[in-house]
Amino acid sequence: MNTNLAFGIITAILFASLVVLFCVLLGKLYINKIKNYTKVIYQKDIDFQKALTSTIIETQEQVLHNISQDLHDDAGQQLTYINFQIENLKLDSAVAKETLEPLTQSVSNLSKSIRSISHSLNNQFLTKQSLLKVIQTEVERLQKNPSITLKFTSQDTAEKNLTTNEKIVIYRIFQEVINNAFKHAKATVIEIGIQTTPVFEMSIRDNGKGFDYEAIQDTTATLGLRNIVERAAIIQYSIKVISAPQKGTTILLSENKQP
Repeated sequence: MNTNLAFGIITAILFASLVVLFCVLLGKLYINKIKNYTKVIYQKDIDFQKALTSTIIETQEQVLHNISQDLHDDAGQQLTYINFQIENLKLDSAVAKETLEPLTQSVSNLSKSIRSISHSLNNQFLTKQSLLKVIQTEVERLQKNPSITLKFTSQDTAEKNLTTNEKIVIYRIFQEVINNAFKHAKATVIEIGIQTTPVFEMSIRDNGKGFDYEAIQDTTATLGLRNIVERAAIIQYSIKVISAPQKGTTILLSENKQP
């Protein structure tokens, strides 16, 4: 009788243990399922945000391309026609030629500036050339502004192969940061440094008025910076902002991939 009782107790304990074990395993499976589901939802949200940002950038690029074409085809042709009329007037007399020569030079300079701006807005021009060459060309154009000094350095002798998207996004970030330094920072010196190996890094430092980056988080003042961060994330790059009031600003763009 005692043996049967002991056997019954052991059986009941084993059964209860199996039930508990089953419940634990079921709970773990349920938790893992929830985690995986949450992970999928989170990834879909990230993919959606990337797709949305990518669509916005594609739209912006199309707008810039259209502006570039208008500058090249419309404004460029009108300047060519104006220059043609001036040349005809200069043929009438030596006095007219001497008087109109400065105007001819001004029209020619304006035509070159419009052509340069048109190229800087056109991503097709960008994708056909080396990124470093395009940035160097843009720096040379901006150096004509006597109110600011730009310095560009790159220590790489062999440029890294970048995808078309990388080229476009990096160049647009470069333009945005330079524009911010001109318009908002009131900088007089901008230093641009690029290395492409083993991973891509670009630093843009200015001596402008600077700002407290932490203090202006989540305000409209950082909208431009957030756009830059979102652009960089599309190509798996990251942005670091180093700034302080009256101490200038440094923007670091770096590739997240390991060499």
